Amino acid sequence: MLSQDAYPTRTQNNAGILARQDPVVYEVENKRKAALDAAQRASYEKNGFLLMPELFNSDEVDFLFDAMQGMREEFTNAGRKEVIAEPGSGEVRSIFNVHRLNDIFANLVRDPRVLNVAREILGSEVYIHQSRINYKPGFTGKEFYWHSDFETWHSEDGMPAMRALSCSILLTDNSECNGPLMLIPGSHHHYVSCMGETPDENYKKSLKKQEVGVPDPILLRYLADMGGITSCAGKAGSVVFFDCNTMHGSNGNITPYPRSNVFFVYNSIANQLDEPKGGLTPRPEFVAAREGITELKPEALQIA
Repeated sequence: MLSQDAYPTRTQNNAGILARQDPVVYEVENKRKAALDAAQRASYEKNGFLLMPELFNSDEVDFLFDAMQGMREEFTNAGRKEVIAEPGSGEVRSIFNVHRLNDIFANLVRDPRVLNVAREILGSEVYIHQSRINYKPGFTGKEFYWHSDFETWHSEDGMPAMRALSCSILLTDNSECNGPLMLIPGSHHHYVSCMGETPDENYKKSLKKQEVGVPDPILLRYLADMGGITSCAGKAGSVVFFDCNTMHGSNGNITPYPRSNVFFVYNSIANQLDEPKGGLTPRPEFVAAREGITELKPEALQIA
């Protein structure tokens, strides 16, 4: 007998909201020196995210920024599948799989300042489910509409449980004006199922503009009325960790100043992907990792 899915979505005509069935902060399997203090752990548990200001220094930020720009120059107009263009302008919106395409970002995902936070919150060894750079250029950078990552990863990738988190490392200043990450505090305690069916290869459209798996406006208003909305503005070098089910999005960027961040999605080694829901074809490896899964080991960032 098949077990009932605790997080159904895209299988009904009505949207719904369900209680979370998984922990937010997991018990640590292997005791090691804590990466977070009690107040930080409690804040993440309550709000579903944690901003750590200027975790990387200016020399490191300059080094990472140059690596990011180098990838942008190399991949623009290269016809690479990992590159997602902005709707309309054609500028580079995102580059996926950066931890496998670039040695510097392969090193960065292992830096103890970020890796050990992920291991502590998820209570296990971890691997990278997805990595990407989001450029959001000045004047033309488009918005990312409200969504829960887990709703997509559960439906389209077959991620079993809410045992993953995103780590956003700010490589430019993120101000209140240039489209910073916005989150709804406390929303991670509620799972919003969405209406509609998922077309095969939906990622080809959704990575540019999400139209399937979009939360119902009434439910979004309900979550925002309860928790409010917080923008994660910060200086370059700051890092935002947020739960896989925290509702988030960002406005467009009509300022002259780009807002560029590198994202790593850490998933528990115990939470590897099953088959996608509804008989969908698995998304490609550069979007959702299934092959060569290994535990990440700490390695300090080396700058040239």
